[in-house]
Amino acid sequence: MDRLDALPFLRVIDLETTGNSFTDGGVVEIGWQDVGSDGQGGWTLTGSPGAILIDPGNPISPATAAIHHIIDEDVAGAPRWQHAAPDVLRAAPGPAPRALAAHRSSFEQRWCVPAMTGGLPWICTYKCALRIWPDAPGHSNQGLRYWRRPAGMDRATGLPAHRAGPDAYVTAFHLRDMLAVASLEQLLLWSAEPALLVKVPYGRLRGRRLADMSSEDLESLLAGERVDAEIAFSARHHLALRCADVPPASSPDTRNDLLI
Repeated sequence: MDRLDALPFLRVIDLETTGNSFTDGGVVEIGWQDVGSDGQGGWTLTGSPGAILIDPGNPISPATAAIHHIIDEDVAGAPRWQHAAPDVLRAAPGPAPRALAAHRSSFEQRWCVPAMTGGLPWICTYKCALRIWPDAPGHSNQGLRYWRRPAGMDRATGLPAHRAGPDAYVTAFHLRDMLAVASLEQLLLWSAEPALLVKVPYGRLRGRRLADMSSEDLESLLAGERVDAEIAFSARHHLALRCADVPPASSPDTRNDLLI
């Protein structure tokens, strides 16, 4: 199904890079997959995944090539990031997406800065997955793929992993299914907050589910020396649930407004 330009759509983005930011690397590939309104209150993948190789402006190290299998010869003559990215991110020359999405979107946003995106908002499918599927054994893009086995996904189109087009395609199925149980506004709100962690990621309580922890253990997390924003946010959330009649954060807003 081709994207219907008159209807709202979201663009899922995935990057393959030579490092973790502009300061130590560059983008070697950008991939995308659109998720559009079906005109009947639902959402569906529209069109096929796309990808463009990018010249990062520096050599691709063996360590990063071992992840995405893109080497210097592949990107020889490819466009530079500043020339290729804006049109992809804004879906030019057509109408712009209502929002961009990525799995752990904070990574993509290191390169996809507002000057490139035109200030479009972002959905982080990782943060949203923690809310909607807290019982998943893991919340990586590929882990969710094989745990959930989304309806309609073509296995071959989603391979190889760690290439920008196939990874964006996989993420788009997660996003489509999130929009079946939560509104676009809700996904954007969750994405703007720290991640609501399911399990403690480090320390003596590592691996413990926060929802099952005692108030004393939650307080000890907040009093620890290694308290980052996600741990603090998650511990305070679960403490608040014990003190007030607050709906659990893992129960999504089931409206599916289209922001038309």
